[in-house]
Amino acid sequence: MNVLDSSIANVSLPAIAGNLGVSPTQGTWVITSFGVANAISVPLTGWLTQRFGAVRLFTASVLLFVLASWLCGLATSLEMLIAFRVLQGLVAGPMIPLSQTLLLSSYAPAKAGMALAMWSMTTLVAPVTGPLLGGWITDNLSWPWIFYINVPVGLGAAAVTWRIYKKRETPTRKLPIDTVGLALLVLWVGALQVMLDKGKELDWFESGQIIAMGLVALVGFIVFVIWELTQDHPVVDLRLFSKQNFAFGVLTLSIGYGLFFGNVVVLPLWLQQHMGYTASVAGMAVAPVGLLAILLSPVVGKNVSRVDPRALATVSFCVFALVLWMRSHFTVQADFQHIMLPTIIQGAALAFFFIPLSAITLSGLTPDRIPAASGLSNFVRITAGAIGTSTVTTVWDNRATLHHVHIVEHVSRTDPGAMEALDTLSRGGLGFEQAAAQITRLIDQQAFTRAADDVYLASACLFVLMIPLVWMTRPKRAGGAAVDSGAH
Repeated sequence: MNVLDSSIANVSLPAIAGNLGVSPTQGTWVITSFGVANAISVPLTGWLTQRFGAVRLFTASVLLFVLASWLCGLATSLEMLIAFRVLQGLVAGPMIPLSQTLLLSSYAPAKAGMALAMWSMTTLVAPVTGPLLGGWITDNLSWPWIFYINVPVGLGAAAVTWRIYKKRETPTRKLPIDTVGLALLVLWVGALQVMLDKGKELDWFESGQIIAMGLVALVGFIVFVIWELTQDHPVVDLRLFSKQNFAFGVLTLSIGYGLFFGNVVVLPLWLQQHMGYTASVAGMAVAPVGLLAILLSPVVGKNVSRVDPRALATVSFCVFALVLWMRSHFTVQADFQHIMLPTIIQGAALAFFFIPLSAITLSGLTPDRIPAASGLSNFVRITAGAIGTSTVTTVWDNRATLHHVHIVEHVSRTDPGAMEALDTLSRGGLGFEQAAAQITRLIDQQAFTRAADDVYLASACLFVLMIPLVWMTRPKRAGGAAVDSGAH
């Protein structure tokens, strides 16, 4: 449910935006609000687990997620939907870390690897089922049902979990919570996200509100870093960034995930708004990303301790760059097969992305620091995904405006066929205003397609530039020796 809800709304955004009377750009708040709220709550999992117990916390998290999902479906305005998505993201935070904890407690160490391999499939199946399920529900029912389907599934999951684990509750103890650090975390992450989401609408730093949000985010972040580094019980252990593997591992993982997730949002928006695809067909074009990922992930998992994980991550970046370069050649004449081919190939990039970079990030850390490191890396990654969505959609919109101006200039100044096309449409039975609107629609289609190509090409270049970053790490092999290249 948790992972699915981060992708199921992607293909439903145009329907949600249209039904609630907002622009598709504003509609992206439905995705980013969940991501940011989820990111904020993930680092609290360790403290909450010790305070309430893993079983109680996990069960409560699932039940609250069900309630939040039901409220999302009942929302009648964008503001209400965003508020309930924030609630949904906040209560979802402990679900993924605790699902790992409870799973590992159920198996002998010899079977732990197999259990985690099966567990990891949930994150790879979601890109397949999310767009398909979201598209089918949007076309055949209505968008609120992408949230309502969580209700029976969640109630069943909570009941089964409680029945199996209620007698295996973990010990609890009262710990001080860093309330100031938590407040600062919410403040700067929230301000940053509002700035990114409202920036385009308010003309960025021409707006006093955006300037204020930017200053709050910057000052809040600086104070947050200083505060957390001086606390005995910080809500986020920033000292982990002093570890080279962790710092560069999190950096590459977060940038890569932000680029990937931002582009995942743009593709279905472009297909539905400017290529005439229904939500179901757009979902079918996006869904195959999980096929190769599911097939190749077990292979990568078995070999990540034998092969240099930096080399595996480099393969991922190269495949991502290839996929985005292929997409940068999309035109308005692109057929379904040409659109789906890069998506299928992208599955291989995902298989080589998460597992090696996770291994690099946690390499060299003592067992007692791994839970905190896992929570912090997930926090940064999820936040980067939300920021990536806002940034990519804003750049796409800005580039489309620029291309629209250039196309209009070209048509009006140097293309004598423009008036002829207008006359042809008029002779076909369209009034002058209808013919002009049709030409404007075609210009918009070209402008947004070229803008999407720009986004894809820039993203491809960034993936190539990330390769040196991953080679700044020195992950350890299973035997404990650091992996190093001959040049060092």
